[in-house]
Amino acid sequence: GHTITSDCDITMPLELVTLPCLADNYAYLLHNAETGQTALIDAPDAAPIRAALAERGWGLELILLTHHHPDHIDGVEPLREAFGAKVVGAAADAHRLPKLDLAVQDGDVIDVLGLKAHVIDVSGHTLGHIALHLPEIGTVFTADSLMALGCGRLFEGTPDQMWQSLCKLRALPADTLVCSGHEYTASNARFALTVEPGNAALSARTKDIAAKRARGEATVPSLLSEEIATNPFLRADLPEVKAAIGMAGASDVAVFAEIRGRKDRF
Repeated sequence: GHTITSDCDITMPLELVTLPCLADNYAYLLHNAETGQTALIDAPDAAPIRAALAERGWGLELILLTHHHPDHIDGVEPLREAFGAKVVGAAADAHRLPKLDLAVQDGDVIDVLGLKAHVIDVSGHTLGHIALHLPEIGTVFTADSLMALGCGRLFEGTPDQMWQSLCKLRALPADTLVCSGHEYTASNARFALTVEPGNAALSARTKDIAAKRARGEATVPSLLSEEIATNPFLRADLPEVKAAIGMAGASDVAVFAEIRGRKDRF
């Protein structure tokens, strides 16, 4: 885990723990050392989360859910039972999420451990998928919308919806820490190089990712600035990317859809 300092006048020591779950999922623990409270973003599997909490002597006050897929919600009920945590999720997904104590929608600002969390609709991977942006600590939890060098497969939404979602996330401050939901970065890098073989920043990042994985380290979170420079899904509107895939002059959405289609077949 690492400590993130907030920009507010009060110094609030917050610890962020990136927690591997299942085969390749990540959940995140946020802990406020001052109040002793802990929040969890996504609950793929209760066991590793309970172990991480026990190890640190933390309880669990809040569970925030990004979308309805089982590998993001299966741990909710055992954790709710064990800790009495309150559960927050998208109103649009309430019918297929565990019972929500608070249902939120795009534009809502909620309190997470004394910080403001802005709810952003990032539909595309699923309809009703949300991201949570905590500007005071420069962090956004994106799960399967924007991922390290990737984006989630379009199971429910359209390319247009996903492109709009990614544009919203891309517009956040460049030094924002992107906490996404899976360790897919190495295969995402191999694909990204097929789109932009001439991108020097991407080549350098790919080497760095390979070294990290060889050491068994996580490649997420990542910096938004890094995603903007290397993630093909965020770069679909750039003339050089359009040219690189033989779609000079095509619309941004058409180019995004083509890149996503290529990734699906990769």
